[in-house]
Parts: sequence; C-alpha cells; structure tokens
Amino acid sequence: MTTEEFLAHLRTLDVRVQAAGTRLRVSAPDGALTPDLRGELTRRKDEILEFLDAIGAGGVRHAFPIVSVDRHDKLAPSFAQERLWFVEQLTPGTAAYNISRAYRLEGELNVDALERSLDEIVHRHETLRTAFREVNGQPVQIITPPDSFTIQFVDLEATPRRSRTTELRRRIATEVQQPFDLTQAPLVRAVLLRLSELEHMFVLTMHHIASDGWSMGVFAHELSEVYRARSIGVPPSLAELHVQYADFAHWQRQWLESGALEQQLSYWQKQLVGSSPILSLPTDRPRPAAETHAGAALSFTPAQQLSEALSALSRREGVTLFMTLLAAF
Repeated sequence: MTTEEFLAHLRTLDVRVQAAGTRLRVSAPDGALTPDLRGELTRRKDEILEFLDAIGAGGVRHAFPIVSVDRHDKLAPSFAQERLWFVEQLTPGTAAYNISRAYRLEGELNVDALERSLDEIVHRHETLRTAFREVNGQPVQIITPPDSFTIQFVDLEATPRRSRTTELRRRIATEVQQPFDLTQAPLVRAVLLRLSELEHMFVLTMHHIASDGWSMGVFAHELSEVYRARSIGVPPSLAELHVQYADFAHWQRQWLESGALEQQLSYWQKQLVGSSPILSLPTDRPRPAAETHAGAALSFTPAQQLSEALSALSRREGVTLFMTLLAAF
C-alpha cells in the first residue's frame, strides 16, 4: 500500500493526519485507531511527513473532499487501476496480479452461512463487482448490480489420504493461477475444498485491480464478523460505507488534476536526478527478451540480533528495511 493509499484508508475511518513540524498530529474517533494502525503510523511517520511536505497541503486537503458521485456518469478508474488495466492490455490473460489467500477451517462449518456472508460483502463493496471496459480508448468502471455470489465446492474427502495433500496443493495452484477477465465482474472467486466433515480449505482469489494486501485483511475481518453473525442469526456489526472506491477514484483525479500531479512529478524528478532508470543487478544468466513470471522463493529466518541490527541501520539511514535488504541483495 502506497503512502497515498494508506492516508486515503485512514480518511475512510475518519482519521485525520496533519504535519506539525517533525511530528504527526492525528485525530480520530474513539476506537478508530487500533494498535495495528498506530504501529503503521509510527513505521510510516517519515514517509508520511515527506509526502505531506511534497504536496504542500499541510496534511488535510479540504478543497476536494471525498463525496459520493453519480453512478450514471462515466466513472474513470483510479490511477492505480488504470495502470493495472494498461498492463492487462499489454499481456492479456496473465494471473500475475491475482491476490490469493488460503485459510484452513477446522471444526463444524456452516457452508450456507459462509456463502451468504460472501454474497453480503460483495454486495457491500462495489469494487468487487466492478468490471472495466474501454470507451473511446480509455478504461471506465462498470459497477454491476448485486447478484448472488456462489462458492465453488470441491469434495476431496474420498481422495486417499496418502495423495490428498498433493491433490489439495494441485487444486489450490490451479485456482490461484486462473486469470480474470477484467471486462466481467465480479473480480473475486472463492473455492471451498472439503477434506473431512470438520476440516476445509477456503481459497479466496481477487484481482489486484479490485483489491490489495491491506484490503484482503479488511475482507477477512468483515467475512469473519458477518459469518459469526449469520451463524447465530443476528445482524453483523459493520459500519455503514458512506463512500466507495469509485468515489475515491473521482476525488483522486479531481485533486491531482488541480495541480498536485505537477507538484509530485516535479518532486520526484528532482529526487531521481542522476539515477539509472534500470536496476542492473548481476545475474547468472542473460535476461530473457520477454517476462515469463516463473520464479521461486527461498525462505529463511535471520537471527534476532541480526534482524534488530538491520532495523536499527535502516532507521539511522532514514530508509525502510526493504530498501536496506534490496541494497544488500
């Protein structure tokens, strides 16, 4: 999540952030600032101050408040959505921008309540039922009416136990690698794999144009709350959404096209003077002419002393831990 997106998320919670010299001044309703949000604000303090200074708005942009816009108008995507739509036009049918989560569910499962809960959340968030079409050479958002959301159900209970794990992994890999058609909504899929009466694997996949890592956490929280409520027959306790992502996209363009875009572009042009546009890392083989998206991961856990030293080094240099590790790589 970028700094801009993080601040936009805070505004949806009515959390206001202002720069006060080298400090951040934060105001929020009771209960809005969770420990996780406080930690994120602390970690992002320097980049938020730099961002607020760059836009020269003192932290609050009153000129263009986020308001609900007419859904009958032609709805332009956000700049992030437009970027992802453009990539799809270059390499159509790729699953590189799928975001997936697999949850192991243990205990008695109310499948009907789970499906109704998913249906309710897709109904609640317009971005999950938004398609993208081209009009006069430009992408536009097409928000589709709410429809019944269904979960794909796969029963693996009869699969021999010795091969069940292999089959489970194969099914999950097939699901997460299946591309989305951005012209068709919803841009979210769910598969429930039954391993036994008391054990299931729930696989949720969304396209990045409709979601991001932070949003997946919000989705999981809301799904848990709605499922709990539906299972016991009470209304879920979710705050009403006064604006949707399409409203943010409209606000973002209104703000950036008012002059902020030129300010930010000028800032980064100055910051990146003399930098190479290509990160030339030494490799053990020639770079291929076309991306394959084939890769692998190597996971390891550094010693606590090393981890703390790396974090301290990053703080002293005023950079993120990611930047430090990338430089070392």
